[in-house]
Parts: sequence; structure tokens; C-alpha cells
Amino acid sequence: MTISAELQAAARRLADEVRDLRFSEPIAFVYHPLDYAWAPHAAYIAAYGRTRKDVVFLGMNPGPFGMTQTGVPFGEVKAVRDFLKIEAPVARPDREHPARPVQGFACTRAEVSGSRLWGAVAQRWATAERFFNRHYVANYCPLTFIAAGGANFTPDKLPAAERAPLEAACDRHLLRLVELLEPKWVIGIGGFAEKRAQKVVGGRVQVGRVLHPSPRSPMSNQGWAEAAAADLTALGVCPLSDLAQGTGPDAQGAKAGRGAGRAAHAG
Repeated sequence: MTISAELQAAARRLADEVRDLRFSEPIAFVYHPLDYAWAPHAAYIAAYGRTRKDVVFLGMNPGPFGMTQTGVPFGEVKAVRDFLKIEAPVARPDREHPARPVQGFACTRAEVSGSRLWGAVAQRWATAERFFNRHYVANYCPLTFIAAGGANFTPDKLPAAERAPLEAACDRHLLRLVELLEPKWVIGIGGFAEKRAQKVVGGRVQVGRVLHPSPRSPMSNQGWAEAAAADLTALGVCPLSDLAQGTGPDAQGAKAGRGAGRAAHAG
């Protein structure tokens, strides 16, 4: 089997392993993008998971207007369609929160984290092919958790008894991802992903972290691209220094409040 076919098989196994897990309040809805958005997810792997990588960037779990809609990590609709050149049919979860419908590529809400990440990649590498020649982006956990009121709920806040079987499945998948792609580095996008990577593959690869591009982080709102560039430069990994020469909010004020930004959003 090719690397991309092996990655698709691994994603299928992960989907199978987490499908029947159950979670308690405040979680009221659990979305499984690897099931209902499998077509674009498989297309992402087929297009960009064909070769070994130097660096794997690892996110936490799908955002409500990103991978939840498109099946692609950090998959803000415009970025997936226009930059990654992926568009495929997306079905619907078995149960949906009325305020959080899955509209697939018809979704008009922007995923800020995805816009920032893929926007920075586009600025630095110009084409998706150039970026994915050495890099890959994945999520640790494939599930979207939604509270009864419609709020996004992240896996780091799960009770230990519910988190353990989920992490066991996600750990196995992360290990398989690293076995297949053979990266030198796994870079957690935020603290949660970094911690899981360190625990699971820290003995195999070097592990680091960049600031998460979430709008909940004051640091990210002041200049995520420059902050991420500084993080990577400090690690000695694919520096994004030329991003800091751009204009707009993602190219300004990256140093101010850096500690506060990390404290505000760990994952």
C-alpha cells in the first residue's frame, strides 16, 4: 500500500475506535467528521499524504466551522476550497445541535484558527504543494464536542474516565501517523497537542509547540503569524520569518503579551 492509502486506513481505524464512545454532560452532541465528511478527508490525505515529511503540525480537535464542516484539519471552507483545492460531498451527523448545523462547503462562517494557519502557510510557501512537500497538518482527536447550549467543548476538559479510552485510540493513531510519515519533528499547535505528542512519540521524534491561532488567545489576536514564526525559529524548525514582514493584525504586536496569550489558550 502507498503511504496515503496507509494513512487513510489508519484514519478509518481511528473512526471505528471512537465511534461508540459515550460522553456525559455538559456534552450533548458529538460529531464524527471522519464518518460524515470522509470524502474530503480522504481527498486531503490522497493529495498531501503521499510522501514522508520533515514536520507534522498537530492540532487538538475539529473546530465547529473548520474540520467539522470540511473534514480537513483547520479546514476553514475558503482555505480548503481555494488554497488546498479540495471540495467533496459532506453528509450530516446523526444528531446535530440546532445552532451548530453541518453545512459542509456551503458553510459561510469562517474558522479563525484555520484562516490564520492556512493564510500564513499561503504567505510563506505560496502553494499547498510546496508546503506539503516537507510538512503535514493533522488533528490529535477527530471528534467535535458540543455542549447543550451550543458551546464548543475541547477534549482536554473531559473527565478522566471518558478521556482515557479516547486518548488511547488517538495515541495509537498518532503513533501510526509518525510511523508512516517518519517526521523529524512533531509540532503541537497549542499546549495540549504538544503534551500528547511528547507522551506518545517523544522518544521517536523531536517535539515542540507553536502558539495556537485561536481567537481566544490575546497573543494570537495581536499577531499569530509572527508569534508562530518566532516559536519555530527558536526551535530551529522551518522558520516563517518572512511572514513577520507582512501587514495587518497577524503581522503586528507579536511580542506584546506573549505570556498572557499562552496562559489564555493552552491548546
